[in-house]
Amino acid sequence: MTLVIYSTLTRKKQPFEPLRKGRVSIYVCGVTVYDKSHLGHARSAINFDVVVRFLRHKGYEVDHITNFTDVDDKLIARAHELDIDPLNLSKQMIEEYFSVMDRLKIRRAGAYPKASESIPDIIAMVKGLVDKGMAYESAGSVYFIVRNVKEYGKLSGQTLDQMITGTRKEPGEDKRDPMDFALWKAAKPGEISWDSPWGKGRPGWHIECSAMCLKHLGKTIDIHGGGTDLIFPHHENEILQSEAYNDAPFANYWMHNGMLTVEEEKMSKSMKNFFLISEVLEKYSPEVVRFFILNAIYRQPLEYNEQSLDDSRKALDKLQNAYDELLANAGKAAGDEDASEICQSHLRRFEEKMDDDFNSREAIAVMYDLAREANRLRGEAKLSAKGVENIAAVFERFNDIFDVLTEPKETKIVRGDADAPSSDETDSLLSKSAPLTDGEVGRLLLARAEARRARDFAKADMIRDELAKRGIEIQDTPDGAVWKRK
Repeated sequence: MTLVIYSTLTRKKQPFEPLRKGRVSIYVCGVTVYDKSHLGHARSAINFDVVVRFLRHKGYEVDHITNFTDVDDKLIARAHELDIDPLNLSKQMIEEYFSVMDRLKIRRAGAYPKASESIPDIIAMVKGLVDKGMAYESAGSVYFIVRNVKEYGKLSGQTLDQMITGTRKEPGEDKRDPMDFALWKAAKPGEISWDSPWGKGRPGWHIECSAMCLKHLGKTIDIHGGGTDLIFPHHENEILQSEAYNDAPFANYWMHNGMLTVEEEKMSKSMKNFFLISEVLEKYSPEVVRFFILNAIYRQPLEYNEQSLDDSRKALDKLQNAYDELLANAGKAAGDEDASEICQSHLRRFEEKMDDDFNSREAIAVMYDLAREANRLRGEAKLSAKGVENIAAVFERFNDIFDVLTEPKETKIVRGDADAPSSDETDSLLSKSAPLTDGEVGRLLLARAEARRARDFAKADMIRDELAKRGIEIQDTPDGAVWKRK
């Protein structure tokens, strides 16, 4: 099946045809690094991480660029509030960004250009737009002339008259038309600034992405990505200035991930309803966070709450357990079913779902179907060693794209034929505040086995529940209790 991508520009799914055969260029708008990253940033990063991984899975060479906005009104205000140099603040926040994104298994882009390091490229583009009559200088600032463009609003679908209603001049601006936007801002006293043909100043927000995209990927790129909150004005204005400067289409496909919401409001720092990635990772594993985000249609809003993450953890456990048990029982596979047809069918269905505009939710559903088939064949003792290998290979191909499964943890068997601990020893171990050693877990499982023999199921369940709170998973088998740490 041919990959199709929903493009915000055309408002429909289109067959994907890269500019260069076998190679894809993708630019994704990154974060403004004035504070720590929240889960809304994680959603965009995870969604586009999977887009890039799947493109590579299909055999494309991918040139992936994500920027950092490190010169911005919010960043300057935050730095002033903290009494710190703006670029020092951005450096700290970039380090924090990489720290949490690495934990979320986000594969690094090919480059992370910064606005502060792209000033010559930005000035060259602004000067070029002035020379073309598409921009003008006013009081040390430079503004793009929006009414010179015929196709304004083609990305957001709004007309100029519709947009002008909510537009206003910012304090200190001296522009001819309320719709004109700043390409270069004259420096205010005490602000970070650079020399330019128009005096000291700094870049406007939109121009930085156009300049960095041109430098790293060229005049026209395959895919431009970002959140739906960037469609207007950021991406709309990127199109205007890039196409006016380059005399060429800016991007062939525009992909936008939906917002992460809290009580149906966009998660953002300005709304004060955000959850830092670092804080969420204190309670939930990176795999659970990735699964929560990927088990949804990327273009639609996704409501965040802890119940959703708890549900995601339980749902992912089922997939993880099927994978673990498949590999744990590989040595016992003595059947004659190599599962090749099942694997081919499920892999084909998985790729068909992903080819349909990266439908990760439906692709995950296919993996649950495969997990059920694997459990059935294993339970019926039909799987051969080759069958285990074939199914495991499909799980691994899936996980190379989604990265929500972990390597099976070491399991240990405790047989019930050893002497069980006394009630006092059992109580002492259960009340221990320090982490339990493997030997202590084994002693408690012996106490549980003894309680089960005595039909004291309340005590047996109590021991199991207490161990579960400590991250110990138990599975009863004919050979004894198999346990592992989460």
